[in-house]
Amino acid sequence: MPRSFPRRLLAALALTTAVALVPGVAAASGGDDGGGDDSGGGTAVAAATPGDFAVTVNGTTTNPAAGRDARLRGVTPAGPISVRGVHVTFTIDPATLGVYDYTLTGAPDPQRMVTAPTVVFASKVPVLTADQRRGVRIDQLQVRDDTLVVTFTTARGKLKVQAKDAPQGGIFQMEQEFGTAVEYVHTLGPGLYYFVNEFTGKVNLGNGVPADATHQMLLGKDSPQVATRLSLTATTSRWSVASGGRMGGVLGEDSIELSAGATNCTSDCQARNRIQGSVAVPPDPVAPTPIG
Repeated sequence: MPRSFPRRLLAALALTTAVALVPGVAAASGGDDGGGDDSGGGTAVAAATPGDFAVTVNGTTTNPAAGRDARLRGVTPAGPISVRGVHVTFTIDPATLGVYDYTLTGAPDPQRMVTAPTVVFASKVPVLTADQRRGVRIDQLQVRDDTLVVTFTTARGKLKVQAKDAPQGGIFQMEQEFGTAVEYVHTLGPGLYYFVNEFTGKVNLGNGVPADATHQMLLGKDSPQVATRLSLTATTSRWSVASGGRMGGVLGEDSIELSAGATNCTSDCQARNRIQGSVAVPPDPVAPTPIG
C-alpha cells in the first residue's frame, strides 16, 4: 500500500477542517513535534503489530504482562541497559548516558519503513563532564507495553529518556536538567544521511530508498525544544540543549508534516504544543541528496 494513502483518504473526507490540503498532499496526525509527552516521547501512530518493550538492567529483564506496569527505583546500573521491542531496539550506556544503536527492526506492519533491522542512529549522546556523570543511578524506570520512561540522576542533575515501541511517529526523546546547556551529538547509522526536503525546505534524515509494496520510505527528523543546532553534516548533528529542554526523534509522516514545530517551553508544554486536527503532509522526497 502506498505510504500516504490512508491519511490522504482521511483528508479527502475531512475537507471542512482548518487545514487546506493541496492536491497530492496527505494529512498527518499532528502532535507536539515529537516530544513533550511523559507517556513516552510524543505522538506515535498506532501500529497494526502492537509494541512490547523488554528492558534488561543488571542482568534482570523487565517485561510486564499486557496492560501492567513494572517499575524500578533507586538502582545503580552496573553496565549497559538493553531495550528490546517489537519495532525498536536500542541500548543506554550509563557511563555516558548516551543511547546507542537505535534500530528499527522491520517487523511486519503496514507502517514499517524498513524490512530488515536498520540502525537509524548509531548514537545520541549528551556531552557531559565527569562531574555531571558522577554517581549515575536509575531514579525511576517504568515499562508498560510499548512505552518506556527512565530517569537517571547524577551528582549534578538528571536526564530522562522516553521511548515508544512503534514503527513511526514521535517515538523518542531525551531531556536534560543539569542547570546549564548541554551539547548533544547525534550520529546516524550506516547508509543514512541528513538532507534538505525538496518539498518543505526542512532538514530530514533517511536512506533515500523509495517506498514500495513492502514498506514506506524511511524518513525522520531531529525534533528540538529549547535547543539550538550548532552544526550539521551528512551524518551528524550537534545541538546545544538548555536545561529543561529536549531533543525528540520523529519518524515517518509526522517528520515531514507542514507544522511550525515545538514552542520554546521547558515545563508542562504538551497542551500548548499539541495540534488539534490534521496537518498537511507533502509527497515523499525524490532522490534526496546528502547535505554537504
